[in-house]
Amino acid sequence: MRTTNMTRIAATAAVVALAAAGCGSKSTPAASSSTSSTGSTSSTSSSSSSSGSASNANFLACMVTDTGGIDDRSFNASAWKGMQDAQSDGKATVKYLQSTTENDYVPNITQLEGQNCKLIVTVGGLMADATDSQAAAKPGQNFAIVDNSSADTKTNKPIPNVHGLEFNTAQGAFLAGYLAAASSKSGVVATWGGQNIPPVTIYMDGFWEGVQYYNTAKSKSVKVLGWDETNPGSGTFANSFTDTNKGKSITDGFINQGADIIFPVAGGAGRGATASAKAGKAKVIWVDTDGCVSDNEDCSVFLASVTKGIETSVKKIVEDAAAGNYKGGTQDVLDLSNGGTDLVYGQQLGSSIPSALQSEITALKAQITSGAIKIKSPSQPK
Repeated sequence: MRTTNMTRIAATAAVVALAAAGCGSKSTPAASSSTSSTGSTSSTSSSSSSSGSASNANFLACMVTDTGGIDDRSFNASAWKGMQDAQSDGKATVKYLQSTTENDYVPNITQLEGQNCKLIVTVGGLMADATDSQAAAKPGQNFAIVDNSSADTKTNKPIPNVHGLEFNTAQGAFLAGYLAAASSKSGVVATWGGQNIPPVTIYMDGFWEGVQYYNTAKSKSVKVLGWDETNPGSGTFANSFTDTNKGKSITDGFINQGADIIFPVAGGAGRGATASAKAGKAKVIWVDTDGCVSDNEDCSVFLASVTKGIETSVKKIVEDAAAGNYKGGTQDVLDLSNGGTDLVYGQQLGSSIPSALQSEITALKAQITSGAIKIKSPSQPK
């Protein structure tokens, strides 16, 4: 399945640069309601004016969100920020349509195809089939997709007008698992996902492996609730990226079982974990963005965040396409070595992490990048 493709390895210095970029202020535009051209779906649309230099009005780059929405404080928000950054650079004019359900994907893409969008960016592995079908139907329309390769989900052959952006977040999550195991006072940590799909389970795999590595290295027995890479059928999922009540219920259950550090991989639904953590005296490790930036009001519970280089990657694909350097049928594979993922400590709780532990994590990062530590997650890019 195409969504199993994700990221590969390159050079650690760029990770620092990405972390700095991820810490920039998040800007989300006020959106206005509109109806999709089919009349059968409900979506939200917005265009954005450049706050920097004059934008290239001749190059319109458009985006379709996943159901989490433009302000999910996660992957949709990061993609939109990358689009806005390209506009601020004067490289493009940008706009988006928001999907309320999965039934909105194709109508939203179709609507944008009719608006002279030179590049359509679709966000999330769940949009793979919709992107594939529309790309096949419109071979002259260029696409980019976040969290997928350019390969067709059915034939596994590259689609010439799709460019994939993939991220090996198992690497950053491995560091998070090690941090969680070393920081837990109860000896119990937990993770849960929004949906059981590779862009989610890759995080959960890495986290689980990081805990196991810590247990072996330190002769400990920290327990992971909610996921076991060797028995994925037993995993815990909210089956939603938006249901905060479900996220809180799941997290409450884990805290009641002794978990004191929670790793939700669920977009906006993960905010249910932060609400539960505040009440239950647990800590949270966020995903996709630096939680203390994207969700500053919950910063007090963020021990760390596993970042994902969506913002930088989307900005680059838009600017490359605007410059005439679009490369369909290929994908960018991003990881710890080239800014595709990283572990960023919380702005408040990070000071509680001992310097010796931080040094251990820095050493682990180098070992993962060099290949000395091999992560086994089957959801990694092939």
